[in-house]
Amino acid sequence: MLEWPKIINKTLSVKLSLMVVFELTLLLFVALGVMFFFARKMLKNEAMRNAEQTLEATVQHIDNILLSIEQSTGNVYWDILGKLKDQERMYDYCETIVESNPYIVGCAIALEPSFNDDHQPFMAYVHREGYRDDNDMMVKAEAFGSQLYTEQEWYQEPLREGHACWADPLKEVPNAEAVTCFSLPLFDQTWKPVGVLSVDLSIALLSSIVLDAKPSENGYCTLLGEKGSFIVHPDPVKLAQETVFTQCENGAAPSVREAAEAMVNGERGYKPFVMDGRDWYVFYRPFKRSAVPGRAMEELKWSVGVVYPEDDIFGGYNLLLTIVLGIAIFGMLLALVLCTYITHRQLEPLHLLTESAKRITNGNYDEDIPDSRRKDEIGQLQFHVKEMQKALAARMSDLQKSTDALQERNEVLKQAYIQTQEADRVKTAFLHHMTNQMTSPADTIVKSVTELCNHYHDYTSQEATDEVDIIQSESQVITQLLDNLIEAAEGSTRKEDGV
Repeated sequence: MLEWPKIINKTLSVKLSLMVVFELTLLLFVALGVMFFFARKMLKNEAMRNAEQTLEATVQHIDNILLSIEQSTGNVYWDILGKLKDQERMYDYCETIVESNPYIVGCAIALEPSFNDDHQPFMAYVHREGYRDDNDMMVKAEAFGSQLYTEQEWYQEPLREGHACWADPLKEVPNAEAVTCFSLPLFDQTWKPVGVLSVDLSIALLSSIVLDAKPSENGYCTLLGEKGSFIVHPDPVKLAQETVFTQCENGAAPSVREAAEAMVNGERGYKPFVMDGRDWYVFYRPFKRSAVPGRAMEELKWSVGVVYPEDDIFGGYNLLLTIVLGIAIFGMLLALVLCTYITHRQLEPLHLLTESAKRITNGNYDEDIPDSRRKDEIGQLQFHVKEMQKALAARMSDLQKSTDALQERNEVLKQAYIQTQEADRVKTAFLHHMTNQMTSPADTIVKSVTELCNHYHDYTSQEATDEVDIIQSESQVITQLLDNLIEAAEGSTRKEDGV
């Protein structure tokens, strides 16, 4: 790994290729980023439109089922009001209503105990069994669940409200399938509420019908009641037992609660959430029923949602992004390789010039630099370097000749210097010898002159003459030595002039 920075710093082709590829990569990824940003935005908007359409279709589908149940019930409602005292007839009405609509799995007519002559509770209940396997049969019963009907919500609410209403799913009735009920109050001739007509819609059946039209490969529709109960959901366990908030209590992600609260509060929009380690989107809106003449339009406070895993919305986008990024990275690597190869080929003369320059630096001034056929800057550089090498070789040749001549001259001067030093040594030795030769006569002359000056009045004429003769004799010796020294000096001067 440590070799790569060195290779990059030393190799111009790699450095240029990296610069070019880096700029191309930057521009490419900026362009791809902008493109995919707007593509994702468009996909989300498209998903919103599809979700709105799916929501509308789901609402319409569910509402059509509810409306058909309301109409089937309403068709016999007025006839029932006139026959409330005929308790046996109530079972026939219940059976007629169940048979009239395939979505109705049960029907109950329950009367106030005070309305009956014996003041006893009365309930006629007919429900389907085996309707899932096309072998359904009608079963009559006098109760729904183990609790007295007068204490059950499906009975109390219409009497309390005084009009038809849909109840949240009943999921806590033992040994009974979870159902949602459409209930109408029954009135006597004085228009006093005396009972309830209620029909059951199996939420499992409703879910299977709605979920047949899947919004996407892995998506599904859901319908929540006022308190978060599942009315439509692909998981039968949740239909039978759970509310959406039960999931939150069992450790679901906080985003699930946020989405559920938004739906239960009647909001409209979409929210992301995490479930089972996957990212999901839920698009939701309040459940609004179509206005039909004669239809009770009380607010149900239900919310319908379409749930998509993120892969269903952005799966193609993410796959395309991965493919494009893979192609882009492969393309950048291929561009780097090709750019490096082409740049290396284009810069190969520079490499040759570099190697030639190294050899010239090492003293090989006759380095042969080939001619270039290129007319670009590199070709011109190679041409001028070749010319420079020729001029440098010629200059170095002249300099070598001058150096050789100077060396020869220096050798002559060295020999002359040696001879001069030898002559100086001889001259010094000669002068020393001559000086030594003149010392003794000079001492004798000094002595004789001193004696003569100090004692001349004591000397006889002959003794004075002898002293003078001695001084004269020694002076002649000194004179002769000086003549020899002068002759030697003139001979040396003539010899040096000859050189």
